[in-house]
Amino acid sequence: MLKLVLFDIDGTLIRTGGAGVRAFERTGVMEFHIQDGMRHMNFAGRTDTSLVREFFSRHGIPATPVNFQRFFARYVFLLDHLLPQHRGAVCPGVADLLAGLRALPHPPLLGLQTGNIRLGAEIKLRHYGLWGHFTVGGFGDDHEDRRELTRIAVQRAGRRLRGRLGPEEIIVVGDTPHDIDCAHAVGARALAVATGGATREQLALRQPEWLVEDLTRLHAADLSGRG
Repeated sequence: MLKLVLFDIDGTLIRTGGAGVRAFERTGVMEFHIQDGMRHMNFAGRTDTSLVREFFSRHGIPATPVNFQRFFARYVFLLDHLLPQHRGAVCPGVADLLAGLRALPHPPLLGLQTGNIRLGAEIKLRHYGLWGHFTVGGFGDDHEDRRELTRIAVQRAGRRLRGRLGPEEIIVVGDTPHDIDCAHAVGARALAVATGGATREQLALRQPEWLVEDLTRLHAADLSGRG
């Protein structure tokens, strides 16, 4: 029985129209006086903490707890300010899939496995009216390694459900090869969706159990009926 579905955020649930990257860039300028500090950095599938650590390393900034705190305090303020100014959207099929999962006879717990820090995730999903769907999660301020934060999300879900979850009871939904790797690292099945930065061909190389162009291509019953 399907008991837990974990979703990535950016490129899977929503597209922010570049607001997240812009908030990172402006934080680098406003807090650390670094122009174009994020140039050539790859954001896809990364944790916020690992991105900030790379930014610090590139520009000789000590990666101290105080500097991480400075960065993220400014970042979440800017993110909240910038989201309404960018043309973002909920990805196709998301609303119907979430509603369908909740309407199943035995609805699974819905959670997040995301590189966003928790407050950043909340700001983004509240802006698009999705935050209330999710009960548990693993976030970028839980661990820098995406695989570890996926394990954290599964552990939190197990405590919530008062029992250990079997791998066959979990599905991870994401738009990057990293998300597929995270699913398989905990023994879960992966639903890859090509609404983010990765192509179908790149996603297929990681052998997800499902691969779709967008989430309009399947229904909740398609997921609950396997495993």
